[in-house]
Amino acid sequence: MSITRDGPHAAPIGVLWANLGTPAAPRPPEVRRYLRQFLTDRRVVDLNPILWRALLELVILPRRGRTSAHAYATVWTDEGSPLLANARKQSAALGRELGPDYRVATAMRYGEPSIAHAVSELLAAGCERLIFLPAFPQYASATTGSAVEELFRVLSSRRAIPAITVVPPYPADPTYLSALAAGARRATAGKAIDHWIFSFHGIPVRYARSGDPYPEQCTATAHGLAAQLGLADGDWTLTWQSRFGREPWLEPATDRYVIDRAPRTGTLAVVVPGFTADCLETLEEIGERLREDFLGAGGREFVLVPALNDEAEFVQGLAQLVRRSAGEP
Repeated sequence: MSITRDGPHAAPIGVLWANLGTPAAPRPPEVRRYLRQFLTDRRVVDLNPILWRALLELVILPRRGRTSAHAYATVWTDEGSPLLANARKQSAALGRELGPDYRVATAMRYGEPSIAHAVSELLAAGCERLIFLPAFPQYASATTGSAVEELFRVLSSRRAIPAITVVPPYPADPTYLSALAAGARRATAGKAIDHWIFSFHGIPVRYARSGDPYPEQCTATAHGLAAQLGLADGDWTLTWQSRFGREPWLEPATDRYVIDRAPRTGTLAVVVPGFTADCLETLEEIGERLREDFLGAGGREFVLVPALNDEAEFVQGLAQLVRRSAGEP
């Protein structure tokens, strides 16, 4: 019997599990195509569009296309992009957890499968109602905001627009925090951790001052995770990674902070709470480059806690968020 209360043959509810995106291959042409789509989004970069487009095409894409392609090649798997492979596993696990009254589709804001593709997939499956579930626990205009905007743009061209519910941010959701803590304990079992780093993707300071709630929500997650792990204030530090461009970003920067404290830190544990699926930013930026820099600067042991991926407790928490948004008791 369907939870939609419209009878035994009611339409399933469609769930769009939406993450940021990935290039189709770890080669410069595909990476440049992906970066062009990403970096021309006004919610990501809001500089003068004419000047920015010239800088992007003449300087940034030629350079970053090569360097980013090399970085992607170091983490690419037999299943392809780690982000996409993990997102598909999450969708499959969420579909099993939700059961036959729901259909789950993977969507990427940039690249494929696109949000438009996911919407078409769910509507073709007979879904008359959509629940948009961002893979970003903390709201940022450049992630959740952009993805929701794209969803409404896609739907605006359709004659019949389905009912839509957007799952709100979940930075302090108890099951999410519990799953983060469980993963951290597994990764650090038997180790004496000298310090914990909770590393989130950064944003420009200007965006935060303009009203983006992202820093406050990341702070809420960090404090909630520290409480779950029983950490005192001096045991952990919230840092910001993936800086891009010259304008001021949130501080402290993960790379600089970790390198600076390496000589006085034996074993360091790094958790990436804002990344729900392992990807370039967790596997290569933190797991490879930052690890090498930390050890080279005098640190003894570097422990990267994996992202939540398709861990059962996290998936169960996502299912609770979806059911709540669907109006289930």
